[in-house]
Amino acid sequence: MRITAVLGVLLVLAGCESPKEIHVTSAWVRLAAVPRGPAAAYFTLHGGPADATLVSVTSDVSIRAEMHESMQSGSMASMKPIQQVALPAGSKVAFAPGGKHVMLFDVNPGIKPGSPVPLLLTFADGQRITYKATAVGAGEGAPGS
Repeated sequence: MRITAVLGVLLVLAGCESPKEIHVTSAWVRLAAVPRGPAAAYFTLHGGPADATLVSVTSDVSIRAEMHESMQSGSMASMKPIQQVALPAGSKVAFAPGGKHVMLFDVNPGIKPGSPVPLLLTFADGQRITYKATAVGAGEGAPGS
């Protein structure tokens, strides 16, 4: 009887676990195909217990970074800068080839495939998250794909 009561309390406490904070998974950077060309960063952003708004992504291995979104209209592909990305509580937002991504301009030439690339994500409320992406060569897909 006593064991059943203890297990019941543990189950209740496990159910009271607070929601995870905002976090990043599966981050990678495709390096430029030509010297001095832009690289592109991809990752999945997971929402926390409250709505959030991503306002910038930077890296200390690039001179400049911009969030962009690719679009397809008929046979024409285009890309436009985006100023912010809404992250509803508990949701996921993918930055992936053909969609949202981060352009990294003038990446340090010492960054080679396999190198870690630090990304700093900044949110409208001032929260910041640092995450290390993995660099891949220009013609390669996501690590592990």
